Amino acid sequence: MSEGTAKIPQGEPAFRVRRAELSDVDALVKLVNEAFRVERFFIDGDRTDAEHIVQRFQSGRFLVAEDASARMAASVYVELRGEHGYFGLLAVDPARQRAGLGRLLVAAAEEVCRDAGCHTMDLQIVNLRTELPPYYRRLGYAESGQMPFAAEATPKVPCHFVRMSKPLR
Repeated sequence: MSEGTAKIPQGEPAFRVRRAELSDVDALVKLVNEAFRVERFFIDGDRTDAEHIVQRFQSGRFLVAEDASARMAASVYVELRGEHGYFGLLAVDPARQRAGLGRLLVAAAEEVCRDAGCHTMDLQIVNLRTELPPYYRRLGYAESGQMPFAAEATPKVPCHFVRMSKPLR
């Protein structure tokens, strides 16, 4: 993925998309936990911590969108898995949601995977986040399977993951 500046619709300022560095771990943890607070209705606690984010750097990369003051506004985790690309932990600063940043970072993640030769992009969401399937369908994704919820997690209500996929070619 080439670094660059992208204009977001709806009059928002331009955002620079770049590959995250290990020095961004604290900012990534803060952003992801703020964005995923919406999940507190089914699971207690923060979504991630520094150790988890550092581990993700071992198997993939994070892309971040920054505003003109270099403040991190959104992030996404991207991983290459053979002919499949995967993205997760899509996080947008709650004050900046509905401004096109999620769409911008999904497109950037798809570009990374397409450039690496991936044929399909996958993601997984929790079935209880009913607002997410329509959002991802608008971006070209379709449900492609289910998986059990993370064994180490203890949700307040029964739930599972829904896999969604999109052809990249």
